[in-house]
Amino acid sequence: MPGPKVSTRQRREGKVGKTKHSKRFNAIVKQLGKDIEAMAPVDALAKVKEISTAKFDETVEAAINLGVDPRHGDQMVRGTVNLPFGTGKSRKVAVFAKGDRAEDARAAGADEVGAEELVEKIQKGWTGWTQFDLFVASPDMMPLVGRLGSTLKQKMPNPKAGTVTPNVGQVIRDIKGATRAEYRVEKAGIIHCPIGKCSFPVENLETNLMTLLNALIKAKPAAAKGRYIKKITVSSSMGVGLPVDIIVAQKTAEKI
Repeated sequence: MPGPKVSTRQRREGKVGKTKHSKRFNAIVKQLGKDIEAMAPVDALAKVKEISTAKFDETVEAAINLGVDPRHGDQMVRGTVNLPFGTGKSRKVAVFAKGDRAEDARAAGADEVGAEELVEKIQKGWTGWTQFDLFVASPDMMPLVGRLGSTLKQKMPNPKAGTVTPNVGQVIRDIKGATRAEYRVEKAGIIHCPIGKCSFPVENLETNLMTLLNALIKAKPAAAKGRYIKKITVSSSMGVGLPVDIIVAQKTAEKI
């Protein structure tokens, strides 16, 4: 499909392909200046809170560039981490389980629990499944749940993400308690992961960030060569990315 028409004037003025930002965002960029030096984690997070001016409690996110090539299966970095102070957001969860495990899931607060009937409902075109942020399954349900791979896609329960587990009750409690965060390296080798809210104390955000970084260091693939942690940036939902000093961050994270 051809892209939008571009006028000669737009090409001449260099406006093609430029991202438009709000006046608020541009004001923050102007305030920070062009060259932002890497900061210690606690200082970067304090600055994120300082420049957060949205009218809602913004999510604080870490973007970590890893020295891996996710096109190779032996360099894929994916997993979950329980953040000590949580993400600040509870998610909707559906569970594929039966018997005692189904009862455990309901007791833990799962939003939807089912077995064959839930799989069949989704297969028949039920669009309600899209409201769930995560799907969890007990191992014995996977032969049946596997039929939904082309529908659920990235939401498909996966052992590496910790969403295929015999202990569904504990996993649901972690998710509902907003302590559980999932990370997965993207094509560009970057991991994006929420580490809290702007309303959190700086110390809590720093602890969450260091916990995430520690988990990533432990998850380093054996096939990854050269520098593993290449860049760390923190930002709020509507804010500007601020660089974090990698050396300081790694030393702090390794002590956890």
